[in-house]
Amino acid sequence: MGKKSGKKGGKRITRPELAERIENFFRGRPDQVVPFKELFRQLRLDTHPMKMLAIDIMEDMAWDDFLVKVTDSSYKLADSTQVMEGIFQAKSNGRNSIMPDGSDKPIFVAERNSKWAMTGDRVRFCIMARRRTHIREAEVLEIIQRKKDQFVGKLMVEEDMAFLVPQEPVSVNIIVPRKKLKGGKTGDRAVVKVIAWPDGEHRSILAEVVDILGEMGENNAEMNAILAQYGLPYKYPQEVEDAANKISDQIPQEEIDRREDFRQVFTCTIDPHDAKDFDDALSIRRMDNGLWEVGVHIADVSHYVTEGSIIDKEAQKRATSIYLVDRTIPMLPERLCNYICSLRPDEDKLAYSVIFEMDDEAQIKAHRIVHTVIRSNRRYCYEEVQKVIEDNGNGNGNDPYTEQLLTLDRLAKKLREERFKNGSVKFDREEMRFDIDETGKPLRVYFKRSQDANKLIEEFMLAANKCVAESVGRVPKGKKAKTLPYRIHEQPDPIKLEQLKQFAVRFGYKMKSTSTKGATARAINALMDECEGRVESNTIQRVALKAMMKAKYSTHNVGHFGLAFDYYTHFTSPIRRYPDTMVHRLLTRYEQGGKSANQDKYEELCEHSSDMEQIAANAERDSIKYKMVEYMGQFIGEEYDAHISGLMSYGIYAEIDENHCEGMISIHDLKDDYYEFDERNFCLVGRRHHNTYQLGEAIRIKVVKANLEKRQLDFVIVE
Repeated sequence: MGKKSGKKGGKRITRPELAERIENFFRGRPDQVVPFKELFRQLRLDTHPMKMLAIDIMEDMAWDDFLVKVTDSSYKLADSTQVMEGIFQAKSNGRNSIMPDGSDKPIFVAERNSKWAMTGDRVRFCIMARRRTHIREAEVLEIIQRKKDQFVGKLMVEEDMAFLVPQEPVSVNIIVPRKKLKGGKTGDRAVVKVIAWPDGEHRSILAEVVDILGEMGENNAEMNAILAQYGLPYKYPQEVEDAANKISDQIPQEEIDRREDFRQVFTCTIDPHDAKDFDDALSIRRMDNGLWEVGVHIADVSHYVTEGSIIDKEAQKRATSIYLVDRTIPMLPERLCNYICSLRPDEDKLAYSVIFEMDDEAQIKAHRIVHTVIRSNRRYCYEEVQKVIEDNGNGNGNDPYTEQLLTLDRLAKKLREERFKNGSVKFDREEMRFDIDETGKPLRVYFKRSQDANKLIEEFMLAANKCVAESVGRVPKGKKAKTLPYRIHEQPDPIKLEQLKQFAVRFGYKMKSTSTKGATARAINALMDECEGRVESNTIQRVALKAMMKAKYSTHNVGHFGLAFDYYTHFTSPIRRYPDTMVHRLLTRYEQGGKSANQDKYEELCEHSSDMEQIAANAERDSIKYKMVEYMGQFIGEEYDAHISGLMSYGIYAEIDENHCEGMISIHDLKDDYYEFDERNFCLVGRRHHNTYQLGEAIRIKVVKANLEKRQLDFVIVE
């Protein structure tokens, strides 16, 4: 009869002996996440006291940074490297952190140990010896690379010198010598460039003004300040504009002869009412074999923007158009994006097209990807098409293309139904919009949801993107696919999915446990359907979105979880997205028999495009925040019904029910108790009276402050 590991030579294993076994066990599995059950089985710990002792030892080892706690019931060996690298994140409250390379767990950095690093800086750091009951801390040893050398903020001009009060948290003063002010005065929004960084002797940044954006509070100054804060362009280089102005808008006959001619087929664009860059159009006609021929026609940007040209280099750097509340900052010069490439009505245009042949059930029987010449019959806005759809051909006889639009809508609905049946995730988010006057002042805030007209365009664009990705990526077994930028979306974080499941239970919803991609998507969709139309719907959807990974560009295809597509790319918006232009060029290259492009080069471009997409999204969000605060500034003292939309250790975020404007209630304004943040249960809990504030809970608030400088609304709870 074998010995049990809980005993040794008739004696129970001592704590030091078990600690040694656990240490050796983890050292032998340096990259493995080990669940408790696996450790108990391998070390043959089959009594409850020994299991509890092992858990206690592992907790101590995590405190000593020998192990890293991955979940509540698993650990892995910590990185034994004493000196590591990561990205620094500054916070205005001094709770700075470093995100180590290869980790998603930030490490706290006290101000005194930051070496004056700024947000986004790449730093070399070490883990400090941990004091009992204290959190893990890091110390910056060296700033390897500065993220930026320009800052945006408000000038404060004094007698001898001037200061910049930056928009973002910076731990040191930014001093501007008077002779470097470029005419700036107190209250101006300015962009400054660093002349000298802090060092052992000087704790301040020395800078010079490179641009005065205007007076604080003036709309253009504030919008340009948001762009400059993220290092985004707010002007177009003149030499690039000049290059665009030299491009001819005439299409040579020999170019038309090389292409499929769709100029006699009904074609239309459907876009927002204020759009000017029409980069996609749809055509439809009934074929002699009874099938529908639907053409997804995309502006042929790559015909006009040649690789390596001055226009291409600028577009590559920008990677995306940026949509602030009151303006668009285009990726391409205006002559190209709004005129030459834009698929304007009643003009011959060059396109790159995916032509589908489909039956009445929207089953695709054949397709081809071809260069075309088109002529749009009509430019529709979404509202016009929506009216045609809602009237269903009745009372709308003035539109000669009613039948074509209704057929496109019917086919799109079939495509959508099939997509959801195959496991596509349903997220139907509202978008905050503003009516603004000529000065940029917001007059009204409202929300838009996707309607049938929007979904019609969406479905055909998804189908085209999927088809293009499959045409390159789907190859016979044993053969390697050629390089292509894919739009990928990895499976959700299982820990966050579990948190979503627990959160949904609080509202009475049961979300099924899942083990496959399809089952996960079905469980999320069932939850979205169940809570649709309820007051908690937005909150649950927000928690569900947080469980999702971010979609990004990569040449390494892992599929798209959200759409349930094995192959997906971006092909349909080359006027406003650089990856689409890359895809157009590669398709043309492969169509002409070219060999596979350099994967490393395109992976680098994919990473850059993903980064710029996120930066642009942050700028767009900040412009919405600014307009939201500006709009609510006229309602100081007003009370509203609201819901708790977020919880942090420093306070409560609440969203007003009627307009979805979000503000913060400081934890210092919760006077009835001392509140602690329970992250796992999404709530704040009072220490004495155990009163709780729960995510999604209905509350009554009063607007007390609208701080435009911080882009923040302050609320208090009305008892």
